[in-house]
Amino acid sequence: MCAANTKIIELYSLDPDEEPEISIVMPCLNEEKTIGICIEKAQAALRDSGLCGEIIVSDNGSTDRSVEICRRYGVRVVHQSRRGYGNAYLKGIAAARGRYIVMADSDNTYDLTEISQFVEPLRSGAELVMGNRFAGRILPGAMTWSHRYIGNPVLSALMRLMFGTTVGDSHSGIRAFTREAYQKMELRAPGMEFASEMVINAAKIGLKVVEVPITYYPREGESKLRTFRDGWRHLRYMLLRSPTYLFTLPGLVLLLVGVAALVPFLFGPVTVAGRSFDIHAMFLIGMGALAGYQLLTMGLFARLLAAREGIGAEDYLLRVLRRTFTLERGILAGLALLAIGGALGGLVMAKWLATDFGALSLADTRVAFVGFIGVILGIQTIFASFYLICVLGIHAVDRDAGQATDDATTDR
Repeated sequence: MCAANTKIIELYSLDPDEEPEISIVMPCLNEEKTIGICIEKAQAALRDSGLCGEIIVSDNGSTDRSVEICRRYGVRVVHQSRRGYGNAYLKGIAAARGRYIVMADSDNTYDLTEISQFVEPLRSGAELVMGNRFAGRILPGAMTWSHRYIGNPVLSALMRLMFGTTVGDSHSGIRAFTREAYQKMELRAPGMEFASEMVINAAKIGLKVVEVPITYYPREGESKLRTFRDGWRHLRYMLLRSPTYLFTLPGLVLLLVGVAALVPFLFGPVTVAGRSFDIHAMFLIGMGALAGYQLLTMGLFARLLAAREGIGAEDYLLRVLRRTFTLERGILAGLALLAIGGALGGLVMAKWLATDFGALSLADTRVAFVGFIGVILGIQTIFASFYLICVLGIHAVDRDAGQATDDATTDR
């Protein structure tokens, strides 16, 4: 326990062997205008609430007086030479000794005197507590209209859709968590996507997440946020973490729609809304179907890789594939497609030879094109099967069961 002490500097310069209940970690990059204010608020919160805590500032290469100001207040300063929002937090949290860790931006946009409302839910069993600006107050000038009504709501909604989170403000700059929860989340993102990674990983491992309303204040000093760059980084990260939405769903739609639309063209032109479509439209639809199949296989590869590396869940589809898929079955399926496609192409080739390589009719061209698609799908299926077995090791050791399902696969 911390000994009561009214001297600010002594209170926050704990004995190296003394473990605080709470660690407040703030990243800093040229925040001389606000870092002192933030430290004072954090110190006041600890003093007024009676919390035993420490304050850590993770400096990310400041060239102004930020570090000097931090040392004047007697807080711990750690230095992270690798630039990036996530890198700064990874360094600061690694140095934290508290049972509970509060992370907050050092630009004075968040009221650090309200830290106790983050600690109480943690004491009651919550593992991650998020500040929600939309459930609280956003003061005039604190957030641009594009961030308030487009960027943050859209990204938060996509995160709820793609990962099943329940967080309404997924990019809040103040949040708290237990040390055990932090270790379970295994965070590693170096940049702004660190904020998204935390929410996604918390949802994937089933942490108990609670939101508390907060007030968001106008920033003092130059903002380091770049609307389109940082928004894209968050969106890109979410897509990369969700092969289902990046590959599988678009691929499934393209493949099913393409195959269904190709069938009517075998019998002649197709009329839609009074307009007639023929061979040219058929070619475009066929290319879409091929692209869809490629996306589906890429989605399967990505999901297997994510499960193998421990960054994705082993879902029902993967479990079924591990039980039923073999290289031989994949090759047979590919050969069947090759045979069908080759037979259709062979019929057209025979007619072509009979006419001494004369012009083909549109009907023959349609059949030849469908045969071509069958051949391509067959080739892709055969080599995708080899890739699943030889490279991704679909039957490799299951991390959860700890048992091998196929001794002939490559090492993981």
